[in-house]
Amino acid sequence: MCGIAGLYSPIGRPIDLKVVEAMIQAQIHRGPDGEGYVLVDPTGKDKPVSVSGRLTGTLSTWAPGYSLGLGHRRLAIIDLTPLGHQPMATEDGRCWVTYNGELYNYVELRDELRAKGYRFRSNSDTEVLLAAYREWGEACLTRFNGMFAFALWDGLSRRLFCARDRLGEKPFYYRWDGEQFAFASEIKGLLPACGRPTPNHRAVFAYLDGAALDDSNDTFFDRILQLPPAHSLTVQNARVSLARYWNLPTTAADTGLSSREAAESFRHLFSDAIRIQLRSDVPLGTCLSGGLDSSSIVCVATDLISKGEAEPLQTFSSCFEDPAYDERGFIKSVLARTGAEPHYTFPDPKELAATVEQLVWQQDEPFGSSSIFAQWNVMRLAAQQGMKVLLDGQGADELLAGYHRFFGAFFADLLAEGRGLTLLRELRAYRRLHGRISRYAVADFARALLPSSLVSAVRGRMTGSANWLGAEFRRQWGFSMPERSAGPSSHFQRLQRGLLTGKGLRALLHYEDRNSMAFGIETRLPFLDYRVVEYLYGLDPSHKIHLGWTKAILREAMEGILPEEVRWRADKMGFVTPEDQWLRTSLRELVRDTLADARTRVRGYLNVEAAQRAFESHVAGRTNIGNTIWRWLNVELWCRRFVDRDPCAARVS
Repeated sequence: MCGIAGLYSPIGRPIDLKVVEAMIQAQIHRGPDGEGYVLVDPTGKDKPVSVSGRLTGTLSTWAPGYSLGLGHRRLAIIDLTPLGHQPMATEDGRCWVTYNGELYNYVELRDELRAKGYRFRSNSDTEVLLAAYREWGEACLTRFNGMFAFALWDGLSRRLFCARDRLGEKPFYYRWDGEQFAFASEIKGLLPACGRPTPNHRAVFAYLDGAALDDSNDTFFDRILQLPPAHSLTVQNARVSLARYWNLPTTAADTGLSSREAAESFRHLFSDAIRIQLRSDVPLGTCLSGGLDSSSIVCVATDLISKGEAEPLQTFSSCFEDPAYDERGFIKSVLARTGAEPHYTFPDPKELAATVEQLVWQQDEPFGSSSIFAQWNVMRLAAQQGMKVLLDGQGADELLAGYHRFFGAFFADLLAEGRGLTLLRELRAYRRLHGRISRYAVADFARALLPSSLVSAVRGRMTGSANWLGAEFRRQWGFSMPERSAGPSSHFQRLQRGLLTGKGLRALLHYEDRNSMAFGIETRLPFLDYRVVEYLYGLDPSHKIHLGWTKAILREAMEGILPEEVRWRADKMGFVTPEDQWLRTSLRELVRDTLADARTRVRGYLNVEAAQRAFESHVAGRTNIGNTIWRWLNVELWCRRFVDRDPCAARVS
């Protein structure tokens, strides 16, 4: 896990070494274990210049003839020796790579490549990546099981080849102005090459009006893009082209399997995903919320580790004194089952008020809620305990129908298919387990059956966005929701595909990466092993929702592995915070001051008077619009940090 950046001028203009170095220095938190650069002459006239350590301390500011520069900050996880230093070259020096991520199947790939005659100097997965590219070219991407973002200079074909993993666990941002291509792991790493940023007002509107985050290739920064998950990018002959190399399956994996057969197949895949993700040369632990997903990882990982007679697994949990948000009872059940060694953190709302600007800086873009503050605290605690790798349960809700909104789509499909008796049975089971049908399930039931434009209008009326958004801002940047595009015929599968590839998982992976890397920690996500993803996505919804239970297949697969009180939890929390209450107490004055500030009014995003009235209604307890208020606060703090002042000089330590 690392930070990467680079500059490339296909028209042959020499790159500015100070800019390349500044791009890497802005991401120093991603790689505390080393720094390196390579300068390349794409024409091949001059030999590449490799630098370990600071670049401008070794070379002059300008390097005539070198129009490509790659930089790297290293977080050493596999092969801690200098042999794992990056940027790394092939043995003949024709290909160079700067790479962020892990190939979990690097051991198997290395054995396969050795059988083909390749020799390896290191034990790093980076060298395996280079050899795989030399052997299979672009097709190497389909052989990788891992999370990755990299840029590889191919001196044989004189092209820069970049790629991002299937689900987008690792970030890759870029800007191309027709003369220079710049890329980095984080947007802040791009800013030294891009000059003073300007907001992408359409992204700001979509965020304020509909909570849209990371649901397209655009960012909140005008003309800065992100490489989509499961895509490669090639810069050659002064042209940039993108290509998709992986898709979610279109054919079902379910061929009449019984629930028991499906669960056994899933358990085998899930266990193997954890097995290969336990590979590490540094201390490794797990997040543990007490929920079904992280508890499953802890229990399976403990069983795998115990076979090697290793030290007890270290777990890291976010807790609250408020019993409505505290999950220590479930956590203790998992600890009693596994013998894992626990570590707890208690997020303090007063600290959130003091550090929210640091969170905004670290995330690069506005974020959806204060819930990431709980995860932030967990990552900080893990770093304090010497951890460098954590396993986490991200992705399970999207794959296993863990959100209550899946019930709405599931019920809509049963209705559309004329399965009235099954629908009635499921509704009764839902009421027995969960009580009143949640508004999220109702909303997705309506969304499945009604035109998108009508759903958008109703949502705006219910949230009040028609009142508190600035009128001119809405007129200029507002847009109608497009009607649903062609895709899976099932409402359930359309929702699942949308969450996996658009609004939903991509934003959560953004938070996961920034929160962990802020403290030099690599997080690994077993549920997003592509084999697990392909298998679960192709299963019939009845394997995921059954008699009112979400994640039915996981519950069955974990029989005898999870404590029963955890396996049959009907509620769901995760790393949550009491956001609504915090906005009424510790964050109240920060919000009031922000709304009253002249800068907020001049920006024009909000109808400030309407927003103030809505906020005071929330403070008084008459309404509950914490997520909406958080977005107002977040977008204004983001503008002050990245737009109103030079962001390259705005680093928060």
